Amino acid sequence: MKLGSEENFAAVLKHLAETIDNRADAGDSEASYTAKLLKKGPSKTAKKMGEEAVELAIALTSQSDDEVIAETADVIYHLLVALRSRGVSLDQIAEELAKREGISGLVEKASRPKE
Repeated sequence: MKLGSEENFAAVLKHLAETIDNRADAGDSEASYTAKLLKKGPSKTAKKMGEEAVELAIALTSQSDDEVIAETADVIYHLLVALRSRGVSLDQIAEELAKREGISGLVEKASRPKE
């Protein structure tokens, strides 16, 4: 795989999601951090993802590029674990992003139901 290419990033994400699925299916929370997180359910995986997102925000404002890269990788991993804990796939996310292509972010946000 060629580093830096969009295809490589997509392949790495797909492989990571498959690895998370395999660890979840194996269910060995003694040997797998992923299985341990998933065993605790969506609340724990969401909390952990939020913690990692805060660490990324801090890195973005005041740390080195290497720290930003490392924290981004942590956020992506924990996001995929949290999505798996809810049964949401990358394909579903891709479909949603494809629907939004060519639509202004302001228009898309305004079209969402008000809470």
